[in-house]
Amino acid sequence: QVQVVESGGGLVQAGGSLRLSCTASGSIFSIMGWYRQAPGKQRELVASITSGGSTNYADLVKGRFTISRDNAKNTVYLQMNSLKPEDTAVYYCNVVVFLGGSHWGQGTQVTVSS
Repeated sequence: QVQVVESGGGLVQAGGSLRLSCTASGSIFSIMGWYRQAPGKQRELVASITSGGSTNYADLVKGRFTISRDNAKNTVYLQMNSLKPEDTAVYYCNVVVFLGGSHWGQGTQVTVSS
């Protein structure tokens, strides 16, 4: 059974930094990524990373956010710098199993005050 557990959200002032972590267990994962959903908006991709280290970022976070991954620990990180109030959202970790299927974490709240 796949389990996905996120941590690291919180409240930060604009311009500050936060680091999110997500650890998955129960399978081998090809893609691990972060999505976010702000109130009244659709869930959107923030960044993703393959097992080989290839990354993909949403245009809105390029140059500010960095995704990384520790395959030995099945853990993905999202370093968020220069945070803006518009980055406020619930951040969700998503993992894709090599044999198919994806799984979501429970979400972690990130709030950026102006």
